[in-house]
Amino acid sequence: MKLNLKRPLAFFDLETTGTNIGVDRIVEISIIKLHPDGSEEVKTWRVNPGMPIPLESSLVHGIYDEDIKDELVFNEIASLVAEFIGESDLAGYNSNKFDIPMLMEEFLRAGVLFDLDNRHFVDVQNIFHQMEQRTLKAAYQFYCDKQIINAHSAEADTRATMEVLLAQVARYENTEWEDKKGNRSIPVVNHVEGLHKFTNLSKPVDFAGRMVFNDEGQETFNFGKHKGKPVEDVLKIEPSYYSWMMNGDFPLYTKRKLEEIHNRFNAKRVAERQQRPATPKAPQAPNEAKTEPAPVKREFHKPDHVKTNNYNKPYQKKDESPALPVDDDMLKLLASKFKKG
Repeated sequence: MKLNLKRPLAFFDLETTGTNIGVDRIVEISIIKLHPDGSEEVKTWRVNPGMPIPLESSLVHGIYDEDIKDELVFNEIASLVAEFIGESDLAGYNSNKFDIPMLMEEFLRAGVLFDLDNRHFVDVQNIFHQMEQRTLKAAYQFYCDKQIINAHSAEADTRATMEVLLAQVARYENTEWEDKKGNRSIPVVNHVEGLHKFTNLSKPVDFAGRMVFNDEGQETFNFGKHKGKPVEDVLKIEPSYYSWMMNGDFPLYTKRKLEEIHNRFNAKRVAERQQRPATPKAPQAPNEAKTEPAPVKREFHKPDHVKTNNYNKPYQKKDESPALPVDDDMLKLLASKFKKG
């Protein structure tokens, strides 16, 4: 069955050193780019992860250290991978939770701009698990009646994923499905936008699931003590939570989305402050005379032990005229004043 595509759909699969998105690295990536006219382009790269491949991982995908020791590191092929994907929508098996965040982590480490905005993401595992609850091997057997040849090689798994999606769209055409709230719909449709909606029911913000959209379209935390709370509300009541996450062991793409929310939150606060009207001053009447406050009259109270009343006398300037000469009258006056009684 041919998919109804408006733009290319890039099916991809990663083989890695492990499952820790923030620590592990890609060792193989395969992409099948399905065009609207039904034509395909296939690219597969082996990658030197720059770290030893754990034996338990090698036993799963069959890629050992000696197999990739001469391959390029991801930094050297990142631009080629991004260019090949181009503006395609993305599809994979468990890709929303693992392959997309792992790929974004590698792009961010390499400093290659790869924008996920305005793309659709189809996770074939979500369709399968929500409709049948099986694994990729079982899905391939169930939908395509085939066994995967060379299972766990990137290209074989990628091709199996593509064939499973084509079979799912054909099988569930006009099939009704009921969600947890009792709403019934026909979710498996022959266009990527509808498949994107059905395979992203958890509404992840960062693909790693640390933040999700709630029913009101707000980004909310999906872990820890603030689970279920809007991210902006947490930034308001506990600003240090942002620093804790940015310095913590979280995937780079999670930090990037958190930073976008933080920047938007700060911009809104600045705009709100700028829009607040200034408190107007009380207008003054045009010809209203300014009145000076009356001087405070200070009274000096003489102490009780002081017997003179000179404190209340006004200050008189000292007479600075020349002294008169002493004559007989003045001597008589002085003699009578100091005369003993």
